[in-house]
Amino acid sequence: MKFDYLKDLLKERFLDEKIDRLQYAYDATQKIYLPDCVVLPKTTQEVSRILSFANQNKVPVVAKGCASGFSGGALNVAGGIALSMELMNNILEIDLDNLIATVEPGVVNYDLQLALKPHGLFFPPDPSSWKFSSIGGNIAENAGGPKAVKYGVTKDWVLGLEVVLADGSIINVGSKNVKDVAGYNLAQLFIGSEGTLCVITKALLKLHPLAQASQTMQATFNDMELAAKTVSDIIKNKIIPSSLEFVDHQAILTVENSMKAGLPTDADAILIIEVEGSVFQIKEDLEKIEQICIKNGARVKIAHSIEEEESIWLARRSISPTLKRIADGKLNEDIVVPRSKIAEMIKKTQEIAKKYSVMIVNFGHAGDGNIHTNIMYNTKDKDEEEMAFKAMDEVFNECLKLGGSISGEHGIGITKQDYLERQVGKRTVELYKQIKLTFDPNNILNPHKMKL
Repeated sequence: MKFDYLKDLLKERFLDEKIDRLQYAYDATQKIYLPDCVVLPKTTQEVSRILSFANQNKVPVVAKGCASGFSGGALNVAGGIALSMELMNNILEIDLDNLIATVEPGVVNYDLQLALKPHGLFFPPDPSSWKFSSIGGNIAENAGGPKAVKYGVTKDWVLGLEVVLADGSIINVGSKNVKDVAGYNLAQLFIGSEGTLCVITKALLKLHPLAQASQTMQATFNDMELAAKTVSDIIKNKIIPSSLEFVDHQAILTVENSMKAGLPTDADAILIIEVEGSVFQIKEDLEKIEQICIKNGARVKIAHSIEEEESIWLARRSISPTLKRIADGKLNEDIVVPRSKIAEMIKKTQEIAKKYSVMIVNFGHAGDGNIHTNIMYNTKDKDEEEMAFKAMDEVFNECLKLGGSISGEHGIGITKQDYLERQVGKRTVELYKQIKLTFDPNNILNPHKMKL
């Protein structure tokens, strides 16, 4: 039999019944691709043997975390082996002397945060899926989140990796040292490579002390351009909030129509701003931000209790769940533009929505220009679905015209690979393919992703 070696190696941790394979056939895109089998390794050595077998037999392998991705990066589009990392979920060390955590890839982001909190520490990358996404997946996608405006994205917090290459060889890249310029920085190459170059089996993560306190503000604007100007003005005044989110008019209406959250439906945009630090620093920053917001015509509400803070964040957290009530089809994009171009990009999406008669809901991370553009459509209406994809194509074009990127944190996977060359150019894609060939000459690692 084709997979007898894997059955003997893993015993009950080898799955090939259809009912089991179906559980590993999807991600957040709602697309389904059935793997030929599922393997659940517990050690780096087992991962090495699995990849060595797959490479010798030219069988595709797709590493899987928690299947929370929006780009199809963890889908077995060519069948083969679904390599689930869920059992490699140990926090191996929390080094308090050096503020470094050593973890396996299956550790859930939220579980790591819980383990760090008693030590007064946290791992800053905080994707919206943090309660159910794995560190391995976060690294493979170079995940961001609301706190990226202050702390950056996953690549800024990874010191080193243990990885298994396509031929089964195990290498360590990076180290616990803050400074390390010995050779090429392969760790940074592997971060964001979406499982196409290696399988991550261990990560050295930088940690950061928890802030003494934090406080949240909501600023309501009648003009999206003034909201965008406020974002630029805040940064220009050398204030870096820990979160700086925005919700556009259509998103406000979507939430309010679904759950009556008390949001101002006459508003063109809402900014949700969080600052953290010492009590003195928070007071000083909030006063400055409040003055900037009011100067730009905003109505300001500052949370003075946990309940008020939760109420402010309710709008932002409720958008994705309420979108499901509007339509069963959603093109969930995560374009990025320079902060100064946010208002212009939102205006373009509104024009595109009108042109193609589709609903586009925008929200996201204003502090770093990352706009979650959600194009809604009825999957049973093929004409409407076609219009939605045409709208997406135009959204990408307008984003690139403004000097933006087609993806800020979701990755390329299969959903955006046809647009990648449009952004980076043909020669760059050729270089990607040459790099891929060097690490994976038989193209077994996550094939048919990122135009590879």
